[in-house]
Amino acid sequence: MSEERKFNGNVEESAQSMNGETQEQTQQPFDPNSATVEEWKAVLEEREAEIAGLKDKLLRQTAEMENTRKRLERERTEAITFANENLLRELLAVVDNLERAIQHAEQDADTQQLLEGVKMTHKHFLDTLARFGCKPFESEGKDFDPCYHEAIVQHETEEHPANSVVQEFQKGYMLHDRLLRPAMVAVAKGSRTSGPEEVPREESAADTQDTTR
Repeated sequence: MSEERKFNGNVEESAQSMNGETQEQTQQPFDPNSATVEEWKAVLEEREAEIAGLKDKLLRQTAEMENTRKRLERERTEAITFANENLLRELLAVVDNLERAIQHAEQDADTQQLLEGVKMTHKHFLDTLARFGCKPFESEGKDFDPCYHEAIVQHETEEHPANSVVQEFQKGYMLHDRLLRPAMVAVAKGSRTSGPEEVPREESAADTQDTTR
């Protein structure tokens, strides 16, 4: 009986020893020099699975980036297309007032009422432009500045300083701090005895804008 117990104990110890060796073998790192064909197959299958997962992840990220690019392009196009939407909506009210003034003038021969209507429309128009940062600037009496003025004629005079703006034919406008349109002006030049200072035509605001374009 004691020998049977001893035999069983030896068998259990041998089994435990074999299990321990098996666990150690499975936990050992892969050695390409001593690996079997089956081990190589297992490693290759594992690598192929990793590569397939990376490819799938790359495809999904690429698709997301393409969708984002298309969305941003669509938003940019819409922003350009409707950039002046608010301005145009405001200007429609000005058009309505002009149409009412014309209709009233056609029904009434009193030109004074038409003039008052046009003046009101003009003020409404300027107020609308000002809300969008577009405002006229004064030029008459100022020194000629080729950055803001376009000289279309010169007047020989002794009543005004040479190279000053003596008359404004068309107002200039600023859009915030940027020139939107130069003013068309007449510039004073001194009498021939005082040696007139010519305004260089090529330095006018209109030519400067054409050059920058």
